[in-house]
Amino acid sequence: MVFYQLENTIPQRQYDRQGSDAEDSDLLSGLTPLAIVRLVTVGPTTRYAAPTSPGAAAGWRLDRLVEPSRLFGANGLRTGPDGRMYIAQVTGSQVSALNLATGDVETISAKGGDIIAPDDVAFDPHGNLFATEVMDGRVSVREPNGATRVLRDDVPSANGITFHQGRLFIGECREGGRLMEFDLAGGPPRVLLENVPSPNAMEFGPDGLLYFPVMGANEIWRIDPDGTGAPETVATGLGVPDSVKFDQNGSIVSTQVASGQVLRINPRTGEKALLAQLTPGLDNCTFVDGRLFVSNFTGAITEVLGGGETRTILPGALNWPLDVAVADDGRVYVADGTYFYVVQPDGSLQTVGMLFSPGYPGFIRGLAASGPGEFLVTTSGGQIARYRPAADECDYLADGLDQLYGIAVAPSGVVAVEQGTGRVLSVTREGGVEILAKGLDRPVGVTVTPEGDLLVAESGAGRVVRVTPSGAETLVDGLQCPQGLLAAEGRLFVVDAGEKAVISVDLANGSRTTVATGLAIGPPLGVEPKPLKGMPPFSGPQGPFAGIAAGPDGTLYVSADGEGSVLALRRV
Repeated sequence: MVFYQLENTIPQRQYDRQGSDAEDSDLLSGLTPLAIVRLVTVGPTTRYAAPTSPGAAAGWRLDRLVEPSRLFGANGLRTGPDGRMYIAQVTGSQVSALNLATGDVETISAKGGDIIAPDDVAFDPHGNLFATEVMDGRVSVREPNGATRVLRDDVPSANGITFHQGRLFIGECREGGRLMEFDLAGGPPRVLLENVPSPNAMEFGPDGLLYFPVMGANEIWRIDPDGTGAPETVATGLGVPDSVKFDQNGSIVSTQVASGQVLRINPRTGEKALLAQLTPGLDNCTFVDGRLFVSNFTGAITEVLGGGETRTILPGALNWPLDVAVADDGRVYVADGTYFYVVQPDGSLQTVGMLFSPGYPGFIRGLAASGPGEFLVTTSGGQIARYRPAADECDYLADGLDQLYGIAVAPSGVVAVEQGTGRVLSVTREGGVEILAKGLDRPVGVTVTPEGDLLVAESGAGRVVRVTPSGAETLVDGLQCPQGLLAAEGRLFVVDAGEKAVISVDLANGSRTTVATGLAIGPPLGVEPKPLKGMPPFSGPQGPFAGIAAGPDGTLYVSADGEGSVLALRRV
């Protein structure tokens, strides 16, 4: 791994906020501290699993606008037999172990490895790690020597997992999900319960009953794993619970994904007490030597200290990022799937919207500023939308499309790329959808020149095409994996994830220059990520998109999705 030494950094700090309950539940209030840095290769602390040597061409300066991520988000948590905290990371197909004594983060199962999109983990008495693979509907087991095998591959939305007295229990986080006990010898599973509205991370209580959050019902239930009786409701009226663990006193501790609360719940009475108010997006929790830690979609790991106090162990940061845009106010906005951010002057990220905030259009992938306070977005759920986050409003312009990526404003209305079908689409102001081009090989980014030319990055073919009424014609070829596109000042800027570079093409004569190289974009060389199939209804297939945008002063902003940062290329 590699990280970049910080030069003239802003001190890392936690933004603590106090206020009323209404203010605490405000989904737009979370701030994540980040920094502006100069890129200097020195040693390992980012998630990017290969050394890089970023550099800029003469006349350009390369800065990091947003600090890189330590993790690919943070989902399931489990304390391992070695005392380390094991962290499942869905979008990175990675499992990491955090040593709380040293702060070291070790990759246990890496991107490109045998475990795909792990959402939760558990250990058996022999030290084998079991992982639910939510997007592939699988459960895999990794032995202490690293050998990995698939235990079952017929578990749609496999998510919650726990061992109890040597027995393995699994839940499916989907509408109509099942709770099951797996036969470790390979026989068919035993179904404990069916038609559960999205059960999530579960645990056995001191009474020997299986406790589990039911997100669709906003409740916590329990069931006798050996009985045939109906489940009992333990607690209701929560903040969308997505994990259950037990403290040393036998009380439930549960994270609330929508409200950002960490609750202690009496399993006998259902009485609730607030342990901590954090930002929405909490996913799981675990105890290490009696200390309570919680995870967030952002990759944040937070210790809950008591009395409402918390301490950041790993800071939240970007999960991907995907597309970027510069709005009329000159600020940089970042699409990060479940989160939508604006970059603050100090390099920190302010949450503008997220999956559980009102009016959020869905898992945002493509992004374009379309007016004051308004954005055009594509979602991995197949929607094209007009999004006004300040007003909590979203208008869907089209739906039911297949793997949408880039989006742009065009004279005719809105244009977007549909990668699943290889098409380029136009959505008219009247709401009609017109096919402008088809048969493209994995199109990703799209841009419109000031003259109205429509340009599309065809990543599978390694080229950029101009879309005309008669079809698609090659404009730039010889690329490896073009993704983000930007037409500005007579030039076309291309983010090539294969070359790890930003390339500038003169639209008048076709000459090209490389503006920046050695960027942490896409997977490291030699790593072939497995496809992420998506998690209905939260998202469809998830894929990379290294976007690019320009500020009023000509600064280029680039998504470095490999390391989870945003880069700035400035003319000097």
